Amino acid sequence: MSMATGSEASEDVARAGATLAQKAQKVARNSVKQVIAASMVGTAIEFYDFYAYGTAAANYFPKIFFTNLDNDPTVALLASLLTFSIAFIARPLGSIVFGHFGDRLGRKATLVASLLTMGCATVLIGCLPTYAMWGVWAVVVLCLCRFVQGIGLGGEWSGASLVATENAPANKRATYGSFPALGAPIGFFLSNGTFFILEAKLNDDQMLAWGWRVPFLLSAILVIVGLAVRVTMEETPVFKAAMAKHKVVKSPIVTVLRTSWRQVLQSTFIVAVTYTLFYTLATWSLAYGTTHLGFSRQEYLGFLMISIFMFAIFIVVSCNFADRIGRRPALVISSALLVVFAIFFPYLLMAQHETWQVMLFLCIGFALMGMAFGPIGAFLPELFKASVRYSGSGLGYNLAAIVGAAFVPTIATWLSSHWGVRSVGLYLAVMAVCCLVAVLTCRETKNSDYTE
Repeated sequence: MSMATGSEASEDVARAGATLAQKAQKVARNSVKQVIAASMVGTAIEFYDFYAYGTAAANYFPKIFFTNLDNDPTVALLASLLTFSIAFIARPLGSIVFGHFGDRLGRKATLVASLLTMGCATVLIGCLPTYAMWGVWAVVVLCLCRFVQGIGLGGEWSGASLVATENAPANKRATYGSFPALGAPIGFFLSNGTFFILEAKLNDDQMLAWGWRVPFLLSAILVIVGLAVRVTMEETPVFKAAMAKHKVVKSPIVTVLRTSWRQVLQSTFIVAVTYTLFYTLATWSLAYGTTHLGFSRQEYLGFLMISIFMFAIFIVVSCNFADRIGRRPALVISSALLVVFAIFFPYLLMAQHETWQVMLFLCIGFALMGMAFGPIGAFLPELFKASVRYSGSGLGYNLAAIVGAAFVPTIATWLSSHWGVRSVGLYLAVMAVCCLVAVLTCRETKNSDYTE
């Protein structure tokens, strides 16, 4: 009897253990889905906010915040686009602040804080008085909000990438890294879609009076969704392991600058060309297409909404490619193709109202954007040790924002007005060559130990 009871007890324990194991697997699986969603929604908000500002700066802000320069529309546009650059200048500072806490306290809490900072600044932009109401103070507060927005964004991408890749199987880090990257076309599509609908429903006077505010105010919805996902997510296994092994460093940014400055420089120039390409396609070409090629804003926004699907498709393709053959080959191919594209795309923007040529320019450009942008979600973090990964990858990524994006709309507008569209192509080609050199100086990281 006792033997039977012991046997039954053993079976009960085994069944209980199996049940607990199944529950644990289920929790882990749900956790991975949750952190993937958390990483994707943050990047979507980042690109939504930044492209909403880029669109407004190119089309509405010259007449809303720079009315004192209306006697020279080009000067007003350039002044408006300069405010666009302020957030990019603030981003490295944000990466230092949020990177410190991300490497010291964890990815989860830091991502929640960065999302709140970014979201509040964006909504406030939608509430600002105009130059006619506050004069120069309206511009000052606009610049301040833009700076705070940049601080929040400085901690976003690196944290989102770590949440995805630090929960990924070793052989699928680039594939998992595609999820935060896919947030970019999602945010772009939502922002463009909002402006497209507004342009269809409102006339120019209504857009200047209040319509431009709507995309910024709607950002609050995305922030609430992002917070709901992030507050309930778990910390990444890699950071938990680093905490358990007491590998957390006291001053991550100092450690990065002392031991990994070369990787920071490599990261900066690898990412910079993606910024240059994106804002050439999305911000400069919108302004150029509506002022020089005879398209309405609504027409060109429609072109952008269609072509952005190429961005999403090629993110997935390039990330799967990077998991199979390596990060370096994938990025070498994309950089080389970008040089070719930069040389030839000006010929597509020389005729008036040629829809198919503009669509070819945008579709090829966004396909190459996906190829170049997708693999960096895994490649950049892999260049750094786990103890400084948030700070190192974030600093490189956000320095690239200054090098590759901060002044792109302004520089491209100035170049095209003085030396034509070919000079914009030359500018992009130089950035692509810098990326190619940076990639070639990096080690392959596909099989690196991500826990170290």
